[in-house]
Amino acid sequence: MRLSILLLLTGLCSFGQINGVQAQTIFPKQANWVDEDKFPTPAENIQRLFYLQRLPNPNTIIYELNAPNGRIDEDEPIHPYWIRYASKNERDDLNYIQRKFAYGLVTKKIGNDQWDVRFVSYKKIPLLLMKGNDGKYHIFATIAQKQMEVNRIFAKIEGGSFWVPNIVYVEFKGTDPGTGKEVVERFKP
Repeated sequence: MRLSILLLLTGLCSFGQINGVQAQTIFPKQANWVDEDKFPTPAENIQRLFYLQRLPNPNTIIYELNAPNGRIDEDEPIHPYWIRYASKNERDDLNYIQRKFAYGLVTKKIGNDQWDVRFVSYKKIPLLLMKGNDGKYHIFATIAQKQMEVNRIFAKIEGGSFWVPNIVYVEFKGTDPGTGKEVVERFKP
């Protein structure tokens, strides 16, 4: 329930009103954005760990390794920011509400070069920031008893209300660290 409310407050809902204006007019629905497979793919970035997309608009949150001068920031190892495709691909930091209640992360160092990572709005799924077999940092998750190196998270919302959206599913896409094969897992939060 908290995830639903917080996602709505930060721009996920295409129904209801925000400051007296229909949310649909703030984020107009584009025909090619309805199908998640037609959402834009962010440009490759060596620091990118994963990205998050959601209906009803293509704006994307990038989560990248925070390693100025090649050294990871142990207190804040991941930096999230927006790519606003609906506004000419502008890059924009998350605002306070988005960082603290929806898309921000809580990280805790648990070992040498390893961090427990959780979304502030949905702490039930632990993520792990650590080096993979290639010697680079990645985000790992275990969903439905399958471990994956997470590349993308997608949330699909259909209808509902401003306060209680109908979250159809959340989908994790990534690769199996052992085989390199694509892994896709969906669940309803």
